[in-house]
Amino acid sequence: MHITRNGINTTKGPGEWFTGTVYIDAVAAPASSSRLSANSVHFTPGARTAWHKHPNGQTIFVTEGVGLAQRRGGPIEVIHPGDRVFFEPGEDHWHGAAPTRFMTHIAMLDVDDKGNSATWGDHVSDAEYAAAPAVEEA
Repeated sequence: MHITRNGINTTKGPGEWFTGTVYIDAVAAPASSSRLSANSVHFTPGARTAWHKHPNGQTIFVTEGVGLAQRRGGPIEVIHPGDRVFFEPGEDHWHGAAPTRFMTHIAMLDVDDKGNSATWGDHVSDAEYAAAPAVEEA
């Protein structure tokens, strides 16, 4: 058993992976026999990931706000608290906040045998992002 006491600092998401301002809180990190990586990711309005894929897939669970998610070639989906999205292994996708809303999700995945969690691609263009359906205010 290993306990990590509250003391993990919030980090700013790197510009290579995100458009806009994003903050990350580590929830679980791969160690010894565990391959689980989990992060609480906080997106400011309009912030989003770049296109990316995961070797073993990824689950995101929305905890607050309103977000957007898209797999390559599919429609942009509006996601809300309580929604769970699974991206298949190797499925190119992005996710982030709606234009006028914050969004937080828990991102969960298993790293591969070499410890890799993701392969990052191009940033989602403003035109791609603008194709999202209108977000209804609650």
